[in-house]
Amino acid sequence: MDILPILSTLRRHKLTAWLLILEIALTCAIVCNAVFLIGQRLERMNIQSGVAEHELVQVQMAHIGHRPDSDARIETALAALRQIPGVRQVAMTGSMPLSSGGSSNGDLKLDPQQQQKTANTAQYMGENLLATLGTKLVAGREFRPDEYVDFDTAVAALRSGDLKGLPQDLIITRTLAERLWPGQSPLGKTVYYGKGIPFRVIGVIAHLARPNSLQLGAEYSTVWPIRMSGQRDSYVIRCAPQDRAQVLKSAVATLKKLDPDSVVLEQRTYDEARHAFFASDRAMAGILVGVCVALLIVTALGIVGLASFWVAQRRRTIGVRRALGATRRNILHYFQTENFLLATFGIVLGMVLAYGINLFLMLHYELPRLPAVYFPVGAIVLWLIGQGAVLGPALRAAAVPPVVATRSV
Repeated sequence: MDILPILSTLRRHKLTAWLLILEIALTCAIVCNAVFLIGQRLERMNIQSGVAEHELVQVQMAHIGHRPDSDARIETALAALRQIPGVRQVAMTGSMPLSSGGSSNGDLKLDPQQQQKTANTAQYMGENLLATLGTKLVAGREFRPDEYVDFDTAVAALRSGDLKGLPQDLIITRTLAERLWPGQSPLGKTVYYGKGIPFRVIGVIAHLARPNSLQLGAEYSTVWPIRMSGQRDSYVIRCAPQDRAQVLKSAVATLKKLDPDSVVLEQRTYDEARHAFFASDRAMAGILVGVCVALLIVTALGIVGLASFWVAQRRRTIGVRRALGATRRNILHYFQTENFLLATFGIVLGMVLAYGINLFLMLHYELPRLPAVYFPVGAIVLWLIGQGAVLGPALRAAAVPPVVATRSV
């Protein structure tokens, strides 16, 4: 019964009513998309790496000048690292999951005549890599020792076109297998890399995240039987979680003793590597949370200010209603209903704006569509904030004595 008088009153205060509606609409639109982006960041930060995260440490060394004995030097280093107390597995690899490095430009095809790639995959290399990382094999088998080839040999084979120097097999993730052959077993199937070089799938691992470029397929990863070599040696060591600090210290000392002229580029646990990888995501999520909180506070203050202004303007009207028999509850209900209507108009307009902003983000930043569940949740939150913000001014209006109100000018 209060709705028609409320609408009549609002028509006499069009400017202030529209300002509040627009404020609520902008808050609704921005907060819905910001919360969605926060959810996307949190989902990205919680991605499975596929490795024994709390058991790994990494040491990366750099060497000055060309080393013709690099292969022998690496074997000596690996053997020395295995002798460190607490070490379970050791491998040398060019990249680690979620660590901002490594190769992620392997274009894979199902047919050598394809014009477009089927998927872009990360490429992991290193002898004994799966056992060291703690990656779970769910189908097929791991590489045999005789299937490994040296990195330099593989590079030379690619340059010369002699495919005999390349490995023949590879292992892929379950996510990539489902992308390539939905509902089928990938074992024994052939994929093609680069200019149509064939490789056979001999194994499937449960999870293995990319080292970077997660938007290209977070778990589109492949593992190759290639021994690593080069000017930068990145050693991954697996040990018990409580031994990581001591093992890391001992590993650095061992490697420096073997090659005093080498430089330590990196020494960290995998937890530290993952934490650093998602630093920008945490910062972005924190900024968005701050924006949401600030907008909601400003909106609440705007509702409080406008409601207080209207209460001060309507003291005489309130007094008349009280004198005619309106209870405090009636006055309180009137202001709450008025705020509910304004909030509803703002929320409806805000949902349209939120959808438009999401379309813009989809077109220009390749974000997914905003789920419909964010709209009712956002509406409920804004309704609750609106009712909470208007409660104070509404209670003050309901507390105005009829006699005092009727005497006010």
